[in-house]
Amino acid sequence: MAKEKVKKPFYKKLWVWLLAVIVVGAIATGGEEETAEPPATETAAEETKSETTSAKPEETKEETKKEDVKEEDNVPSEHKSALKTAESYAKTMDMSKNAIFEQLTSEHGEKFSAEAAEYAMSKLEYDWNANALKKAESYSDTMQMSKQGIYEQLISEQGEKFTEDEAKHAVDNMKADFKKNALAKAKNYQETMSMSPEAIRDQLTSEYGEKFTQEEADYAIANLDK
Repeated sequence: MAKEKVKKPFYKKLWVWLLAVIVVGAIATGGEEETAEPPATETAAEETKSETTSAKPEETKEETKKEDVKEEDNVPSEHKSALKTAESYAKTMDMSKNAIFEQLTSEHGEKFSAEAAEYAMSKLEYDWNANALKKAESYSDTMQMSKQGIYEQLISEQGEKFTEDEAKHAVDNMKADFKKNALAKAKNYQETMSMSPEAIRDQLTSEYGEKFTQEEADYAIANLDK
């Protein structure tokens, strides 16, 4: 009697198929991992781009410096001289911007061309409020002028030629004893012109005279030598 072939259990066949699927999956995964490397090249390219971009500001600064030097080389010598002279007037004589310009172009002054003077004033950076304040204090200390008298002298076309804002800043911030100034003026009138106290009072407060306040003039007359 022939032996019947023993059939292999069904689960053993299933195990073989599962093993085959796992092997194929592992191979596919390995292939994907190998193709995942190129992005590193993109990162390197981005880093290179970033380094190139970060270097641009330095290059721009160098280019700006070169342009400034080139522009300065093209400035006429007369313009450079006018600028140096303007700086000197501003620093040593506390002059206003308008007064310096007129001094640069005046036939009785520096005789620079209008173009050279305009270049100088366009390049001159200065604190004109500070100059106005120094001038104001000088008028108070050396000429014993009133607050209003100083203000008008600062803005006058025949005087210092400061702007109204600069002059106001000066008289509002100056340190001065205007009663003392009025007394000094009153004594000068008394000694040099032998004026009466009432005539001196009028001169001190007059719009055509010293322009002191009534209070300052009264203080001066009260303290005159009898």
